[in-house]
Amino acid sequence: MNWQVRYALENLAKQTRSTAKHVEGELILIATQDRPDVLAVISAAHEIDQVTAVNYKKQYPALDFLCGYRSTCVWHGNAIQFLEDTGLGWGTFATLSSAALDGNANTASHKVYKFADRLLRQYGRVKEVIRDYDRIHRVSLKSGTSVRIGMIAEYEPTADAVRTLWERFGPIDIVWNINPNGSPSPEAIDAGQELGCEVMKWDRLKEYLRTA
Repeated sequence: MNWQVRYALENLAKQTRSTAKHVEGELILIATQDRPDVLAVISAAHEIDQVTAVNYKKQYPALDFLCGYRSTCVWHGNAIQFLEDTGLGWGTFATLSSAALDGNANTASHKVYKFADRLLRQYGRVKEVIRDYDRIHRVSLKSGTSVRIGMIAEYEPTADAVRTLWERFGPIDIVWNINPNGSPSPEAIDAGQELGCEVMKWDRLKEYLRTA
């Protein structure tokens, strides 16, 4: 049994409403009272691209949810699109745990970015949203302007967090601090300016999209 599967089973054993068992390979079965059973892959991948997602679906055809167990796991946009089009949930172990309790494992998505993704798609001036990665969105506005937005979920993003996002995922126009309780540090804002992007919260982002 792989280490991530073992840890997932140990953590699920602490829950009062759910039980879990190993099925085979990276596949586990989660049973929750009054909710559908969930077949979930517990992956230790550092990144999940479309090929990885497709291969997991081929290997485990009855799969309900693909879990990236590492907190640093990065999801490619084409993998996300494949999973959602196929009726599979995706995201962190916390996302999987909540989805099993809520009974929506096949439609659940990464808890960290779900609300922010929805905000962008529902904002009235947005024409189209293309997801490059779980945290990187290309947004086309009705005005004709296109903006590449990167999300940082830390409570108080640092200059290093901004630079790392840029270096890892390429140039972006906006760094959006999606944590509702925190604010980017002055150093993070300065780092963004040095790179040629702006670091902001949702209220400023809304105004930016309104006038862009």
